[in-house]
Amino acid sequence: MYSESDIDGAVAAGVITSDAAAALRNHIAGLRDTPAVDEEHFRLLTGFNDIFVSIAIALLLVAVAQIGKVIAEPAAGAAVAITSWLLAEYFTRKRRMALPSILLLLAFVGGVAATMIGAVVEIDPNLPEQINAAIGSGIALITAGAAWVHWRRFMVPITVAAGAAALVATATGLVIAAVPVAKDAIYPIVLVGGLAVFALAMWWDMSDPERRTRRADVAFWLHLAAAPMIAHPVFQMLGIFGNDIGMGTAVIVLGLYLVFAFVALAIDRRALLVSSLVYVLYAMYAIINSAGAVELSAAIAALVIGSALLTLSAFWHTMRRTVVGTLGSLGDRLPPVTTAVPA
Repeated sequence: MYSESDIDGAVAAGVITSDAAAALRNHIAGLRDTPAVDEEHFRLLTGFNDIFVSIAIALLLVAVAQIGKVIAEPAAGAAVAITSWLLAEYFTRKRRMALPSILLLLAFVGGVAATMIGAVVEIDPNLPEQINAAIGSGIALITAGAAWVHWRRFMVPITVAAGAAALVATATGLVIAAVPVAKDAIYPIVLVGGLAVFALAMWWDMSDPERRTRRADVAFWLHLAAAPMIAHPVFQMLGIFGNDIGMGTAVIVLGLYLVFAFVALAIDRRALLVSSLVYVLYAMYAIINSAGAVELSAAIAALVIGSALLTLSAFWHTMRRTVVGTLGSLGDRLPPVTTAVPA
């Protein structure tokens, strides 16, 4: 099984021509009855060996963390970060294994953050809340810097998303440290951060609308990071999962999900739909429950939403063409839509 990055590498090495690579992509798209750009590819597995190696890496990192913790609290995170970097030199830089590379990146970033958190806990675990917020923002900023260094060395697509999330955490911590009462407005703050990450994802996406390079992979992970930062605050501010959300709130949730569906179709990314799925399921459950179908409300809600999503998936290309057509000149900057579905 070959990934998009492998095909790009073959073109760069002169093994195949760019025309041959395009023909291969179009052939696979034809077999799947959908344009290649609509598949929203991202590289996760190159083979079962990725899973095998990932399990071994996880066992090793857990062992290293426990050994380090015996020495000192910060040593656990430091040991994980150092070990992850060294393993990445082989499994990421040389072997270019997808899932292990993602795991090692997350372990490295988490290890850097855990090292600093462990040091703070050892110094004084009972610092005032405002000081904790300031320290937390500093830790997040350093973690973002570590993610940038890792990106410069290994170029793992998920790294940019990890760094962006760390920067949002930095900004959130700084705001709370400067204005302590801002902790009561945490959802709007996170929402602003999510919109910023979404804008960054769109910048990466628009730089490669055909989605044939690593930039599309970077955009995928950024969208995946931005989606929960947008969906979760919006629905939490509406009071979802309260004792009784009411018919009006449930209808608003369904309306917002339709807006998210429009955006997802326009940009050809599904992360927003997945991140807000639990909320729309609960809203549909509340509507059906209020209608009197108490015993079957959960089943009917799952049936309706599941059927709707399958229909959306089956007619994604057709619906995209309609949505992009309403955007005028802006649609020209989005991933292209072919005029017909391949036979």
